[in-house]
Amino acid sequence: MPSHIEILEREIKAAISRAIAAGNLSGQSPETIKLERPKDRDHGDYATSIALQLAKPAGQNPREVAQLIADQLSGVADISKVEIAGPGFINITLNRASQAALVQTIVAAKSDYGKGAALAGVKVNLEFISANPTGPLHLGHTRWAAVGDALGRVLTAAGAQVTREFYINDRGNQMDLFGQSVEAVALGNAVPENGYQGEYIKDLAKDVVAEISGIKDLSGDERFVAFREAAYALQLKDQQRVLETFNTHFDVWFSERSLHDQGAVEHGMEKLRAQGHVFDVDGAVWLRTTDFGDDKDRVMTKSDGSLTYFASDTAYYINKRERGFDICIYMLGADHHGYIGRLKATAACAGDNPEYNIHVLIGQLVKIMEGGEEVKLSKRAGTIITLEELVEKVGVDAARYTLIRYPVDTPMVMDIDVLKRNTNENPVYYVQYAHARIAAVLRNAEELGASLDLKDFDPAQLVHDRENELLGALAEFPRVVASAAEFREPHRIARYLEELAGTYHGFYNDCRVLPMGEEKLTALHTARLLLCTATKQVVHNGLDLLGVSAPERM
Repeated sequence: MPSHIEILEREIKAAISRAIAAGNLSGQSPETIKLERPKDRDHGDYATSIALQLAKPAGQNPREVAQLIADQLSGVADISKVEIAGPGFINITLNRASQAALVQTIVAAKSDYGKGAALAGVKVNLEFISANPTGPLHLGHTRWAAVGDALGRVLTAAGAQVTREFYINDRGNQMDLFGQSVEAVALGNAVPENGYQGEYIKDLAKDVVAEISGIKDLSGDERFVAFREAAYALQLKDQQRVLETFNTHFDVWFSERSLHDQGAVEHGMEKLRAQGHVFDVDGAVWLRTTDFGDDKDRVMTKSDGSLTYFASDTAYYINKRERGFDICIYMLGADHHGYIGRLKATAACAGDNPEYNIHVLIGQLVKIMEGGEEVKLSKRAGTIITLEELVEKVGVDAARYTLIRYPVDTPMVMDIDVLKRNTNENPVYYVQYAHARIAAVLRNAEELGASLDLKDFDPAQLVHDRENELLGALAEFPRVVASAAEFREPHRIARYLEELAGTYHGFYNDCRVLPMGEEKLTALHTARLLLCTATKQVVHNGLDLLGVSAPERM
């Protein structure tokens, strides 16, 4: 069942088409109609500037165009009033009963309410975290673990076929240093100067020795490789375990080594050479990325024959595209800002559209405060606090929600003390409490024998301003989800939920939902209870998009 916003958009399009057909308006009917909720509710339920958009190409006065559209809308049953404001804005007030019918749409749709088809058929590769398998996941990884997983859920809700991918950086000098560090600790030797420190290295060394009998009796390179590979497998398994407990799931764990072992790097370079963007200088192989806006050309193979990290990056992108992905999203840390230009240039060199086929998100740093002081040290890693330690402090829900609710391109501060409080200043508590509060109301209603069957719902009962306000907020949810997907900004969902929770609390305080004392249940009570049911569903759907639980009791 379409929402009243979708119905209204359809009616406006039809009104414009009728005005054009009648010869009163020049031009073509637009593909989309932008509707907004006026801040001042005296200005109607919805407003559109479509008349201003149509007036210029038509060579007509915007207010006259607005009036033409208004005249065509005057007979629409769901609309009670249409007014022209300012230079040509159209303010529309809906029939209250028609707007209240949204309750039926939400209750019938259940978990599907909010989902759309804007990205239907689009295959998206979403790569995030992609940490080295050489240590625990730290706070920077934690932000991407929450945001990346939420973005995957949002894109899926918009109709996309999403593959969540973790790129394992399991090749290069850092892997050798990691293996040497574990081996040194196991043998009682000093860790290399640039090696890895922390309690987790001691734990890994102990686990490797226990797992592989006689490993310390091996010699030379054989022993080193055995320690490196065993520690790698254990550390990767630990990262996977921690991410699962954080409700962050991956469809593909892609090994950098596999690119090289399967000849993908050479294949990628040959494909780019065939496109005419590879050139050789003094034995080195270069990609001419400056043709597409990069600040300098990039070396793929050095003059000594060794491959650069950039060679792996280009091969990996081409591999993704050859696996059938339309859009490749990269979620990178704050120190990777320079990658944007070179990745987009790589896409262009491969013959792709860098504005469509590739999207790069850069996440900024997270600071943790506790007791008025910044928390920097990790008991396990010896450096910044780990994902697991953060969860131990505040729980999965609070950590995920807080990390998601801020735009990723801005630094953020997490106050542990606030997140431990069961008060309204704790955003995740505020939203979850709204869901639990509604659940309690519905349990009480059930005890009273109230009907929550849609056949008993009378939308004409919902005429209070608070009810109208809540209905308007519920109607916005599909558009919020769509915009979160379009702009790759799942924080929009969190902020919407906080506003919705506030709107619900206002409704509940001003509109009695359950009968008092000996008062009998009426059609109004039933209508309000079903409005509560619809609100509970939307809060649940929104929290689910964030990977956060929706408790029935708190």
